[in-house]
Amino acid sequence: MIKIGLILSLFSVLFCANLYAQHDTLTLTAAPSVNSQASATIDSSRQKDMIDVIHRLFHEKENLQHQSPKKVNLSVVPSIGYTLSTGFAAGMSGVATFYTQPNHNKTNISIVNAQLFFDTNNQQTFFVQSNIFTGYDNYKFITDLRVAKYPDVTYGLGSSTTQTQADPVDYNYIRIYQTVLKKINSNYYAGLGYNLDYHYGIVEYGQLDGKTTAFERYGKTESSTSSGLSLNLLFDNRQNPINALGGAYANMVYRHNLKSLGSNSQWSSLIIDARKYFKLSSRNNNVLAFWSYTWITLNGRQPYLDLPTVGADTYNNTGRGYAIDRFRGKNMLYLESEFRFGLTRNGLIGGVLFANAQSYSKNIDATLARIIPAAGTGIRIKINKHSDTNLCIDYAIGTDNSRGFFVNLGEVF
Repeated sequence: MIKIGLILSLFSVLFCANLYAQHDTLTLTAAPSVNSQASATIDSSRQKDMIDVIHRLFHEKENLQHQSPKKVNLSVVPSIGYTLSTGFAAGMSGVATFYTQPNHNKTNISIVNAQLFFDTNNQQTFFVQSNIFTGYDNYKFITDLRVAKYPDVTYGLGSSTTQTQADPVDYNYIRIYQTVLKKINSNYYAGLGYNLDYHYGIVEYGQLDGKTTAFERYGKTESSTSSGLSLNLLFDNRQNPINALGGAYANMVYRHNLKSLGSNSQWSSLIIDARKYFKLSSRNNNVLAFWSYTWITLNGRQPYLDLPTVGADTYNNTGRGYAIDRFRGKNMLYLESEFRFGLTRNGLIGGVLFANAQSYSKNIDATLARIIPAAGTGIRIKINKHSDTNLCIDYAIGTDNSRGFFVNLGEVF
């Protein structure tokens, strides 16, 4: 069943890539970026991707003439796949990329991504995420909107919880994140944002043994609201965020939630997302990558469902080896490393080896104690050689018999 899901996911992504990519141009047109280098032309003449394979299967000749990027590239396609967190999932995905200035060589590409999913865990999710540059990249607008009906399983607080503490919870969720960043120089941005997390219709079913759950002890409610302002600092000198071959990324978000803005309680947090990439040789694209994600509660008491948890980063990618929300706490420390390497000279197939470690504390003033490890390997299939976009299929193993497949379009970090 898992293999079938992965195969269907592959073909749906190929269909999306075939519609979305300008395959007859040597201009990078699919990578959202923070610097103008990402819109520069790249040499992909010796590389192959799955669209080349499709052309060859159907005996179609490629048009290698250079063409200018279209004003707007739009695709809306069905998508089917499998992950440990969702089970089998089906839905629709739409991607639009465009430039906000007529001179493409001096501006970054803007991207809007929308997805609607239903899965075998009865989760229903709709989200729209966008990164839009304006004013010759002097401003960047980041939007994250989500509406979800989300049957979930929680396991309590801290790093020592086990699957015997499984506590099913149903809720509806609305997220509204809007950030405006101003360019300081070529690689630095700073700005302000507004963040809203609203959970309602919360129903907890409790543990099988009937014991009082961590959710009840923490303070269970039928709804919760976290509404606040954020201060954002961003550094990014990667050429291609979809598949970085070098450079670094660092994003710091200070969030302060206020009752005057509708928040149930006043609390603040700090998130530091840092990534570094080392290209190991000039003769290939092998990369050693490192990722740290630190989420600290500075003061106050946020709602239980807004606590740091596995997979709660922007793209739900932390914690390969565990289902989303498997661990939860007041503070989160996450580290991951990955070795990316090619398996074929033409770049069509590659592989990765990765390992991660995370830790959660129950209380604000508690130290991060137990380390939760996971490791795995995966395959990379080149979907679009011009944007260097890979279909990522990983298998990871964690503790407490946690293991499964994880599928992503574009590198995990």
